[in-house]
Amino acid sequence: MQKTTTIGFIGAGNMSYALISGLLKNGFSAKNIKLSDKDEVLLSQRQVEFGVETFADNAQLAAQCEVIILAVKPQILSNVCKEIQVHIHHQPLIISIAAGVKSNDINRWLGGTAPIIRTMPNTPALLGNGATGLVENEAVNNQQKDLAEQILSAVGQCFWVANEDLLDAVTALSGSGPAYFFLMIESMSNAGVALGLDEKMAEKLSIQTALGASMMANQNNESARQLRNKVTSKNGTTQAAIESFQDQNFEAIVSHAMRVAFNRAKEIGFELGADE
Repeated sequence: MQKTTTIGFIGAGNMSYALISGLLKNGFSAKNIKLSDKDEVLLSQRQVEFGVETFADNAQLAAQCEVIILAVKPQILSNVCKEIQVHIHHQPLIISIAAGVKSNDINRWLGGTAPIIRTMPNTPALLGNGATGLVENEAVNNQQKDLAEQILSAVGQCFWVANEDLLDAVTALSGSGPAYFFLMIESMSNAGVALGLDEKMAEKLSIQTALGASMMANQNNESARQLRNKVTSKNGTTQAAIESFQDQNFEAIVSHAMRVAFNRAKEIGFELGADE
C-alpha cells in the first residue's frame, strides 16, 4: 500500500478506532487518514488521539479519498451512501464493514458503478487479533484487493471468499464465533463453581485454558481433531468428558446454531436492502 493513499472512515466507532490504530502502528501517516461522524464530541476525541483530519460532513470527506471505509450502523448505511453518491465520481474503493448489507444494495445506493469490497470482521479485531472475511464485486481490480487486504490486516488475518453466500458463512463462523467461545468459557466457569471452585478462579482457569488451547491449535501443524485425540487418554477423565459431549450431540448442536446464524444473516441482508 502506498503510504500516500488517502483513506477515509465514515463512522468513528470501535472498528474505525481499531483500524486507524493498526494503520498507524504499521507506519501509515495520520495526515493521509480522514474521519467523519455526526458525533462532534467523538470526532474531537479521535482527532486528539490520532491527529487525523476530521469532518462533520461525510460528502466532504468522500470527495477527498481514494478509499472510503463505511463503518456505520447497517440501518443508516443507505442514507450515508446516498449522501456521498454525487461526490465519488473519481471511483474510490468502497470498503463496507456494515454487517449484513449486500454489495448490490450498497452499489445501488451509490449509483451503480462503484468498486465495492464487503467485509465481515469480528470483535477480536479490536485487539488486533481479528478474523475478517472479504468479498469483492466485479468492479474491483487486483490492486484494490491488495489495498483492502493491507488495510484490514492491520487488525488481524484476512480471508477472501468467492461470493456473498460464503461471507454469510463467515458471519456464522467467525463473525458470531467469539460469542460461542464466551458461552463455552461461561459454561465451564459455572461448572467449575458447581464443583467447588472459587468463581474468579474458575473463570480465570477457563479463560487461560481457552487461550492456551487456541495457541496450540494456531501454532501446530496438526488438526484440532489430532490435538484432541492426543490429550484424550484411554479411560481417562478427558475421554469421559468427550464421550458425554458426544452423547449430547455436541457437534450437531454447534452445526445447528451456525446454520441458524447463517440463515439469519441472509434474512438481515434482505431486510436491510428491501426498503429501497
